[in-house]
Formats: sequence, C-alpha cells, structure tokens
Amino acid sequence: MLNERMYKLGSQRSGIRELFEFGQQRAKIVGPENVFDFSIGNPSVPCPDEVTETLKNLLNEDPVKIHAYTSAQGLPSTREAIAESLGKRFEMDVRPQDIILTCGAAAAICTTIRALTASPDDEFMVQAPFFAEYNVFVPEQGGKLVVIEPDLETFDINIDAIEKAITQNTKGLILNSPNNPSGHVASLDTLKTLAAMLKRKSEEIGHPIYIISDEPYRELIYTDTVVPYLPQIYPDSIVCYSFSKALSLPGERIGYIHVPKDAYLSEKIVPAILGALRAMGYVCAPSLFQRAIEQNVDVRPSLDVYRENRNILSDGLKALGYRVIEPEGAFYLFVEAPGGDANAFSEKAKEKDVLVVPGDAFGCPGFMRISYCVKKDTIERALPRFAELI
Repeated sequence: MLNERMYKLGSQRSGIRELFEFGQQRAKIVGPENVFDFSIGNPSVPCPDEVTETLKNLLNEDPVKIHAYTSAQGLPSTREAIAESLGKRFEMDVRPQDIILTCGAAAAICTTIRALTASPDDEFMVQAPFFAEYNVFVPEQGGKLVVIEPDLETFDINIDAIEKAITQNTKGLILNSPNNPSGHVASLDTLKTLAAMLKRKSEEIGHPIYIISDEPYRELIYTDTVVPYLPQIYPDSIVCYSFSKALSLPGERIGYIHVPKDAYLSEKIVPAILGALRAMGYVCAPSLFQRAIEQNVDVRPSLDVYRENRNILSDGLKALGYRVIEPEGAFYLFVEAPGGDANAFSEKAKEKDVLVVPGDAFGCPGFMRISYCVKKDTIERALPRFAELI
C-alpha cells in the first residue's frame, strides 16, 4: 500500500498551482498573450547582470570542483560571506557557524520546524493571511498549525489575538514580513511590542517561544518602510531566507537559515537542523549557486519594474472600485473580492482568462491575491477585463 497522505498531497495540487497549470493549458489554446496569469509569484525581472556574469565565470572553472558536493551546512566561504554581510548590515555579531545553506526558504522552514518539534502536541502559530504551504509544512514536520484570525482593517500583527492563543504547547510563531499575500510590513514598534509579549509569555510557560521569520521578500520594498531584522529585536528568532525573489532565482532553490548565537539552545538548534536536513535527504544546497551567492551576497534587485507594475495595477483597480490593500513590499496585491465570494470571483475571472487566487488558500476568505510580477502589458490589457468583472 502507498502512503495515502503523501498520495493526497501529490495528486491534489495547491490552488495556486492549479490555476497556474490551467493557465498553461489555456495558453496552448488561445495563445499565451491572451491569458492574464496573476496566479504565481514567479519573478518577471531577469536576475542581476552581476549574477549572470558570475555564473559564466564559474562555468569556466574546474567542472569537478564547481559541481561537487559541499558539506551539509554549506561551503565555509559562502557562510562566511553571508555572516559578514548580515553582521555589517544589521550591526550584530553573526558567525559562519550560525549559517546553514538550504535549498530555498521552503527547505529552511521545514527543517527548522522539524528540528524544533519535540512532541506531536507542539504548536506553531501563524496569522492569516499566510503563505498557503504552511498548511503542509507544519503538520508534515510533526507539529500543529494554529491559525490566528486576520486583522481585516490594517493587516498588521494582531498581538492580542496571538497572546490569547499561546498555550503550554506553543513552540513558535511563523512570521512573514513583507507578507505574502498582503505585502504588509511589520513595523519596528509592532515587532518590539510582539517581542516583549513573547518574552513575558515564554517566562510564564517555562520555555522559549521561537519566531521563525520567513523572509524571501526582505529586499522588495517600495516605500520608505524599513524591514527590521528580527534577531536584533528578539534573540529567539530563526531567520529563513531565500534569494529566489530578490535575485530572480526561484528555480535554483538557494537560501539559508540564520540561527542567532544568542538564541536559546542555539548550539543545539544548528545540529538539530542539520539532522533534519539529513533525515529529509537534503545532502547540500546546490553547489554552483552557493558559489554564485558568495560573490553576490550584497547585490540588490532593481525594483523599478515591480514598483511601476504595482502602481498601475493598484491605481487601476481602485479607479474601477475595487478595495485594494496597499502593499509596502513583496509583489502581490491583496484585493477584496466584489460580492465577498473570492472563489466565485476567481471562477468568473477564469472565463475571461484572468487568473487570480482566492484568499481562502491564505486563510483569508473574501479576498484574492493578484501577483504583479508580470509584464506591464499584461496588467494594462487585463484592466478592461477587471472592469467587466466588478
């Protein structure tokens, strides 16, 4: 017999992937230019020239060396480069041994959850709206997902609701800022208040409550808003980062975990994560891209295209009468579905080859996510169709 749970996960794609696959099939029938696919967060901006040049140069080196296994934790030189970059940028002591190279943020989050989960009763909180795959990541690594209801007015962190949800079994809080799907960025003051509450509650229940900070959109900010670095505010924060979005490398699966040296049991968390990597078959992150990141760790993306797309789509939808949650970061708009039923709206939009993701997938019914990491022309030509849908 097969593992029925795994069969279900493999045979029933996420709502985002279903829409993406639908768009691929429709493109074969009506032409790709006639499908307005806003479903998936696939960067439409090429990776920076510096990264491309680095890859070309690396491929001219010894092929045995550049494609060989690295240590499970990652190349020492790459970890040193990341640690030095984080240390300078955030004015804190980051050591190479605090860094673990991973196959993107998904592997980072899953292995961190697995390393922290000591009991099937361990709970990990997340506030809606949240990345849909947390619904899979947490239970499949042995924990329980506890969903905190969203604040539908501000989409800010609902600290009171989080405090009320904390139990003796609370092991961690997964925090994603800039947020997918809302684009909201948690402020420094909000995070300081959250940190104080978590510290107090940790003392009450007798063990730390970790923050798992999911940060693939850290560099994608369109306002003067600053994205605080959580270990500066709350030492029991474990950062899970990916270069996928900032450097337009989603398919290369390269990221890292930073376990701050001042985190509780940090000297045991790192080997526990390495054990989770071993148990899950992650021998090492892609060696070619470890080397590429080492030379480009401080490269930042050009945000001009995303900023223009954001403004065109947001302004266009608001002019049509849609309620738009103005994003400060990432590359998504979270929009209230006219009529209140996002699933019905999504199905109606599909009839016009406009693909938007219902907010139910993110724990937030009644809203929809529209990804604007697409061609500007796609947005401009889609707006008349959005006009027909309202």
